[in-house]
Amino acid sequence: MNTLTTLAHDGPGPWILFFPLVWAAVVIAVVTVLRRTVWRGRRAPWQSRGAAYGEHSPISILGRRFASGEIDEDEYWRRLSVLDEQFGRSLKDGAA
Repeated sequence: MNTLTTLAHDGPGPWILFFPLVWAAVVIAVVTVLRRTVWRGRRAPWQSRGAAYGEHSPISILGRRFASGEIDEDEYWRRLSVLDEQFGRSLKDGAA
């Protein structure tokens, strides 16, 4: 009985260092699961605008089709105006 009272008054001991490690592991596990499931297809807010104007964006593809001669100038400007409405890009910025 004397041993139990001595342990109770000595404080938490080295086990107190274990609990922050457990919480860190829980937080890391939750973030990892969310990144692999829920957040997989989403982009960060600072990346979303650039994604619409990348190499494989609809505006870039339209520009390449116009440059290769697949579509004429009227068709290019008509389709670009539709894409501008969808992606929020104004014609003042210049063509793709």
